[in-house]
Amino acid sequence: MRNVEEAIEWIHSLLPFGIKPGLKRMEWMLARLGHPERELKTIHIGGTNGKGSTVSYLRHMLEASSYKVGTFTSPYIECFEERISVNGDPIPGDDLLECVSKVKPLVEELEKTELGSPTEFEVITTIGFLYFATVSKPDFVLVEVGLGGRLDSTNVIDPLLSIITSIGHDHMHILGDSLEDIAFEKAGIIKYGKPVISGVSQPEAKQVLKEKAAEEKAALKQLNDHFEQVLITRNATSQMFSFYSQRLSFDTCTIQMAGNHQRNNAALALEAMITLGELGIIELDTDLVLKGLKNASWAGRFEVVNKEPVIILDGAHNEEGMSALAETLTSHYPDKHYKLIMAATKEKDMKKLLAPFETMDADFTFTTFDFFRAASERELYEQALVPHKRMSVSWSEAIKDAVANINDNEIIIVSGSLYFVSDVRRWLKESTALFPNLVENK
Repeated sequence: MRNVEEAIEWIHSLLPFGIKPGLKRMEWMLARLGHPERELKTIHIGGTNGKGSTVSYLRHMLEASSYKVGTFTSPYIECFEERISVNGDPIPGDDLLECVSKVKPLVEELEKTELGSPTEFEVITTIGFLYFATVSKPDFVLVEVGLGGRLDSTNVIDPLLSIITSIGHDHMHILGDSLEDIAFEKAGIIKYGKPVISGVSQPEAKQVLKEKAAEEKAALKQLNDHFEQVLITRNATSQMFSFYSQRLSFDTCTIQMAGNHQRNNAALALEAMITLGELGIIELDTDLVLKGLKNASWAGRFEVVNKEPVIILDGAHNEEGMSALAETLTSHYPDKHYKLIMAATKEKDMKKLLAPFETMDADFTFTTFDFFRAASERELYEQALVPHKRMSVSWSEAIKDAVANINDNEIIIVSGSLYFVSDVRRWLKESTALFPNLVENK
């Protein structure tokens, strides 16, 4: 590999190998590298929605407490390298090249075995573990599950604790048709004797997690049973809430991210910090914890990217995500008319996803984007049952048209696939002449 662009191109060339659940290929590659994952202090974060935000809350609280924190997340919003970061700084190009040079020969060797070629995600995961263990050496690594949990590539780690943020209807063609089936796959990250913190709300899914935790002798801490958050006040830019736990409570917590679901994610991260303190793994300074919590942000998740007019990016792409988006809009921007511009992948059912919006003061423009699994604008348009809808073959033209024809009581929301939101975010940041009121978010 001569440069980082070639390295990333090689990694993406593995995409056609698709999703192949199972850990044997990961274990084979990691064994050849001397098991770098065993050198890391990890926290495993799974769930249908809320993983990335919970990672951000945890990262910022640990950073504020003077710890060096690695994060492994997906997908990326601005650049590929951000998937493997330390204290928010993406893996440097030279280090990525070095890690690829060590992993690529193993991939070529593995291709010739009965296990077959590893997937793109497996290779990225392996590169991440290698970088964290041999180059950056952070105090902690927050590892976000890619898909499911039990057979996900990341599930080769033995974490300090696990977090399962939520259970919802997503990737059902792989994880199962029922919430119990999906919960079983997510619960696969629970490890023997290691605490697990859950934000899962459905009784049938909670029961699956409870049984798995008991089987693994893992102490289970459940949101609204063992800890809770209570809203104090909220506005367009922040929320304040109280946090109550069995060991420690906070009268006033502040977060930048909007929505009830984000207070729940923050509560999960707070309980994780308290648990690390109880285990003697970290020194818990409450002032620093609250400072870090307040500083946390997460690109593409109800992110206000433009002030006048208000343009919000939100990667809601499943039933629960769209319900959270509808709730967040009505609670943080009441009495507004919502102009939504949406693109999604082919397996999404717009009828189900947009059910919360059918009676809201909203109109939709359905579009498409350059992605091999993207649905056409007509497919989305024909599925959706919302009363006010239109189509556009160009998402950039749809956004410019929405801005040109906006009224004072309207806001624009770009939503759907995170890959789509990533494309839009990059374009907006490059279009300062068109959008002079862009917000400088981290």
